[in-house]
Amino acid sequence: MARNRPKGKRPEEGQYINLSHAMLKSPAWRSLSGSAAKVWFELHVRFNGGNNGRLHLSMNEASQVLGLGKATVQRAFVELEGKGFISLEVPGDWYARRAHDWRLTTKPTQASKGNQAATNDWRDWRPQKTIRGSDTDPSAIRMVPPQNPRPDCGSATEPVRANSAVRLGSGMEH
Repeated sequence: MARNRPKGKRPEEGQYINLSHAMLKSPAWRSLSGSAAKVWFELHVRFNGGNNGRLHLSMNEASQVLGLGKATVQRAFVELEGKGFISLEVPGDWYARRAHDWRLTTKPTQASKGNQAATNDWRDWRPQKTIRGSDTDPSAIRMVPPQNPRPDCGSATEPVRANSAVRLGSGMEH
């Protein structure tokens, strides 16, 4: 017996998150930490199609649900906002025990002023380039080990010679 349901709809599977190739291949997505990706997915779980811009996820709740430390969760929110995946719409209030209102930039917003398309701010994010020779540039580190200073007095040093007939490193006898 065939069920009457709209084409392509499978209610038994529930909601899903659409991840475009453009986003997955973007420098912003590829540079995300694992904890930031977990927070981003948790915000998507809370999205019901009409509450974008009013998504609530406190640091305490994210820490408990995702098994991350509070400082890690805080860094994840900062990273997601900095790379354009989320936007803070209304700051929370600690004293009123109210979490921030977040907006997913990958989803449209149903605002009182009307519907707004997804902004996809992550497309504009670019990694910062390092300046050669700066303290943050790893290529500025000397790769050649420093040489021992020559003694100011005393005799000249001679190279180390093997005392036995066995060649060092080869294991063969002469």
